[in-house]
Amino acid sequence: MARCCELLAVLLCFLLMLSWCEALSSNVDDGYGHEDGSFESDSLIKLNNEDILRLKSSDDDTVNVLNFGAKGDGKTDDTQAFKKAWKKACSTNGVTNFFVPKGKTFLLKSTRFKGPCKSLRNFQIRGTLSASTKRSDYKDKNHWLLLEDVNNLSVDGGSTGIINGNGKIWWQNSCKIDKSKPCTTAPTALTLYNLKNLNVKNLRVKNAQQIQISIEKCNNVVVSNVVITAPGDSPNTDGIHITNTQNIRVSKSDIGTGDDCISIEDGTQNLQIYDLTCGPGHGISIGSLGDDNSKSYVSGINVDGAKFSGSDNGVRIKTYQGGSGTAKNIKFQNIRMENVKNPIIIDQNYCDKDTCEEQESAVQVKNVLYKNISGTSATNVAITFNCSEKYPCQEIVLENVNIKGGSASCKNVNVNERGTVSPKCS
Repeated sequence: MARCCELLAVLLCFLLMLSWCEALSSNVDDGYGHEDGSFESDSLIKLNNEDILRLKSSDDDTVNVLNFGAKGDGKTDDTQAFKKAWKKACSTNGVTNFFVPKGKTFLLKSTRFKGPCKSLRNFQIRGTLSASTKRSDYKDKNHWLLLEDVNNLSVDGGSTGIINGNGKIWWQNSCKIDKSKPCTTAPTALTLYNLKNLNVKNLRVKNAQQIQISIEKCNNVVVSNVVITAPGDSPNTDGIHITNTQNIRVSKSDIGTGDDCISIEDGTQNLQIYDLTCGPGHGISIGSLGDDNSKSYVSGINVDGAKFSGSDNGVRIKTYQGGSGTAKNIKFQNIRMENVKNPIIIDQNYCDKDTCEEQESAVQVKNVLYKNISGTSATNVAITFNCSEKYPCQEIVLENVNIKGGSASCKNVNVNERGTVSPKCS
């Protein structure tokens, strides 16, 4: 009897399943026209719903400045809208993207983007950030856009993002342009301060009020595919300024400006520069170091692959008398110079004042390699080593250097020449 009950139960279950399948097949045919009764349409609906949920989630993790009142017409002041959007993006769990859309120009006064942030990972600039041309709009005279205290951040310009400092009004009032004007500071266009694990890529910066990009007190920084431009006579418009920063890589970038293409100052360690194009500008400068009798330390600088065209300098180390510290373990290699005024220069007696008195101390410059450097000098002196009498330059190596059109001027330096070297110090 028990055996019969078990068989009956199995039979009932089978009949119920068959009935359910037929009903389901009928629903699929009626609703979506699949004559074979397959579940393809149901699966497609499920996939589309998942895509919709994913897209919704993607929207939820992005803060768009347009949703906070930014107009992007190039005339309306969008500063407060950006500040509101940043506050939301930085303080909300799950938000990973701060987004500036393309096709629009956002007029901004001095703006501070401060962390730490909860989950923000991307600062995406697809439109144009345009600086106010009213100097009175700058409560902070040292900064226009200041990004600070955010870790693990990518600042990405895509193929359309531009930062425009509209610096002409500041240049006109510079004492370097108009001697009758007092020498005052001007804002840096983009300051990156106290950031760890920073990635800056695909960014276009132009016509900064003063320095274009300043990287300060950062660690683990990658800069790639940036284009920086300003007129060759624009004062103090350094392309990339680096100070008190460790572990930096700058690659595949093109800088033409009115001051140093890259300026490297105190506290910079382990800087790698690859595939750089520079000109116009003042070249790559380590320094100035030791100003106002200060201590300065720079080490682990490697420039490998660069082209300088029509620049005032090529690769330069400059230090003030009276300072102390060291600039050491530096390599300049695989570099092409075209019509450069000072292709290779070390100046331990740098002076940017009317008079500079002889002093007892200097920043020590040592262990510097110049390798595989070629091209032409625009002046009669292609290589200048103007070193300190009391702290002469040490361990300077010229290896396979061939710069045509100028001689070498070497003072208080012991140079080791390897391979073909022209012009020669000896």
